[in-house]
Amino acid sequence: MEKTILGLDEHVTLINTHGEKNVLARIDSGANKSSIDVCLAAEMKLGPVIDSKIIKSASGSELRPVINIKLRIHDKEIETQFTITDRSHMKYKMLIGQNILKNGFLIDCSISENGEE
Repeated sequence: MEKTILGLDEHVTLINTHGEKNVLARIDSGANKSSIDVCLAAEMKLGPVIDSKIIKSASGSELRPVINIKLRIHDKEIETQFTITDRSHMKYKMLIGQNILKNGFLIDCSISENGEE
């Protein structure tokens, strides 16, 4: 299987019955699950909540709702689970974790969409 090279952040397209939205997402190989900002999920009318998971992060542990999201990264369409959290204080409203990266992606840390080195 040929691998797709991703940078530290990537433009991804959220896909649902209400339309599509382009989002700049942070790529995080240290995160087991991908996450999305609660306001972005509401704006896109994503859901329903299918589960909840305890997520451990640098700020501690929290119980988060889980939804399925369909998205496109480069030419790959993937449907997988995301946790919902308040990312309003963060630069990226979406974080791509291992549950997506294991679908044939490699990370090149020298690549950044936002111009950072």
